[in-house]
Amino acid sequence: MHYPPIIASLFRHKLIVALMIATTALTSAVITNIAVMFVHRVELMREPSGVAESTLVVLDSNKISGEQPSKNTAGAENMEEYQADVVTLRGIEDVSGATSINGMPFGGGVALDVSASPDGDGMQATAFSSSSGALNTLGLRLIQGRDFLQSEYLPSDGLKNLKTVSAAIVSRTLAQRLFHIDNAVGHFLYSAGHPIQVVGVVDHLMGMSPQLGASDNEYAMMLPLTPDGDSVTFALSTTSERRERVLQRAIAVLGSRNPMRILDNPKSFDQLRAEYFQREESMITLLLVAGLALLTVTAAGIMGLATFWVRQRTRGIGIRRALGATRRDILQYFLVENFLIVTGGILFGCVLALALNWALVTYYEVQVLPIGYLTAGALALWFTGLAAGLSPALRAASVPPAVATRSIS
Repeated sequence: MHYPPIIASLFRHKLIVALMIATTALTSAVITNIAVMFVHRVELMREPSGVAESTLVVLDSNKISGEQPSKNTAGAENMEEYQADVVTLRGIEDVSGATSINGMPFGGGVALDVSASPDGDGMQATAFSSSSGALNTLGLRLIQGRDFLQSEYLPSDGLKNLKTVSAAIVSRTLAQRLFHIDNAVGHFLYSAGHPIQVVGVVDHLMGMSPQLGASDNEYAMMLPLTPDGDSVTFALSTTSERRERVLQRAIAVLGSRNPMRILDNPKSFDQLRAEYFQREESMITLLLVAGLALLTVTAAGIMGLATFWVRQRTRGIGIRRALGATRRDILQYFLVENFLIVTGGILFGCVLALALNWALVTYYEVQVLPIGYLTAGALALWFTGLAAGLSPALRAASVPPAVATRSIS
């Protein structure tokens, strides 16, 4: 195959060539950046929370306003009631653990500023406070240190007792970020100047509101502060098959213990995660549909332009056939021609993709485009472009030599 005649032919049809290159380049740029956003959203949705998601159920308890005890006794009465509730919940058949907690990954918890020294640069981390048994109930995997001692638990009092907390269990990510060492047990973190000793490290613990591309998604810790407010979350561990039954039984026993409260949002942790990522799921679907639609439109556009081009050159093709060119020669000619056009579009598309990604990173905090995505996008567009050009090329190869003797209508 001689390339100079093909290249010369392309320069004689600048408009059509420019349209096909522009279509391919624009699609390449958009598809590549869609792929980045799609993959990163999927990765976020698959990040481990640290808890035993398939066996965990939760429900909220909110006290109904009525005759209120004094402020000095309300917290103590609430904590005493919740502790009795937890004991009752642990007695339900198929329940292997229960605890009261102020929040869960993907919902609840409190944001605290913490640092590795009293006057060090602070960072924000999610603090979950709970009664005893939380690690076992949540299924958190302790990789260093120990669980809280019973003597370390204090009433929460809306985290006002934070300045008397002596111990914390932190995620591995937070420990490494704070102390830059492999074993953080025994070191102190500081919140509002108050020292809290790290007594344990868990493998994973997601914060209350992980975000796409954020490095602090696992900046989280557990504190031995027993919930004592008017609202509390109960977490129960069971088997995946018994979750619904355990939830219904928990609602019944808690309601019978105290009818003056509202038991709300009973759900499995899987449902809690799904609700949190509902927006991301919708975005993933939208990105997938948009990407496939754009590829389809591009393929149709390339095919339409190539078909028009073949029809414009039908007599020339007939002349070549009359001069001895075989169908294979014609097919090869148009496939190579299409390959050159698609390749040119992809090269321009890579430059455009990087420019578009720079704008998205600058203004919308989208992830930086990895080079591997450019390669994958180029391969996808090559396949799409060549496949779209195959039908017009076959149509060109089927032109008989007799067409050379006719005039084009």
